[in-house]
Amino acid sequence: MAKVTIDNIEIEVPDGTSILNAARMIGGDIVPPAMCYYSKLKDSGGKCRTCLVKVTKGSEKDPRPMPKLVASCRTPVQDGMVVQNSTSQEVVETRNGIVEMLLINHPLDCPVCDQAGECDLQNLAYDHGKEATRYEFDRRTFDKIDIGDKIQLHMTRCILCYRCVYTADQITNNRVHGILGRGDASEISTYIEKAIDNDFSGNIIDVCPVGALTDKTYRFKNRVWFTKPVDAHRDCPTCSGKVVMWYKGEEVIRITGRKDVNGELEEFICNTCRFEKKATSDWIIEGPRKIDDKSVISQNHYLADRMKPVIDKIV
Repeated sequence: MAKVTIDNIEIEVPDGTSILNAARMIGGDIVPPAMCYYSKLKDSGGKCRTCLVKVTKGSEKDPRPMPKLVASCRTPVQDGMVVQNSTSQEVVETRNGIVEMLLINHPLDCPVCDQAGECDLQNLAYDHGKEATRYEFDRRTFDKIDIGDKIQLHMTRCILCYRCVYTADQITNNRVHGILGRGDASEISTYIEKAIDNDFSGNIIDVCPVGALTDKTYRFKNRVWFTKPVDAHRDCPTCSGKVVMWYKGEEVIRITGRKDVNGELEEFICNTCRFEKKATSDWIIEGPRKIDDKSVISQNHYLADRMKPVIDKIV
């Protein structure tokens, strides 16, 4: 076991735990943001650089600070390590710069993007974004390609986190897409124009941190804060069958996997559950999904509960 201090909070974690996962064990605002790391995907992380932190003390044996900021998702803790995240002005300023870089080529699609309200980059830009860009050149553009009738690809929104590639590599046996090109020309695509179609391909929608990969069957149907999430399950021979059903009135307009407090899927679900079972009669309803009341998704769900004590006092 190793003792590590993050933003003045000490915690004891198993040897080999990354700084990011140690921070997640503490929870709250000290957890660095992560756009590319995904705990259930082997070798993910180290690409977006949003989780950079400052190590002011390497360990008890070697107390020297690390000379540069390090990626918390790829750096294991050492016994006696001291880490600064939100308490370091250097980290905050660096994260502001990284967000500015991520937004250089990202289009202002939030008003029409289906990921709005669930977008990690949107949340990050709210905390660290600037009011205006200093970038004066043309934004990067790509030719549109069709990757099937279930998944919509918007390459201009992609931040090259590689999550969708790792997902297809590790939970399916038929990956047909990847990163093509190099440098500024890198893009998610198929080697020949081919549909991404296998039993678990829909999970790349859930792991995408931005709106680059969205559900075509849900496209432009509604905004997430106008829907009501409900936990449900079914006896599925392919996956666990545990999902979140998103209702608009009595209509199920989309189905997703369940996510944990870190925004990661608890379990991957199959395409049959995701795309083909959209009748309430197909499922056993467990009850309303618990949503953090700070989330935009909770809009219209918690307002009545908040207002009731106020109304009672007035009456």
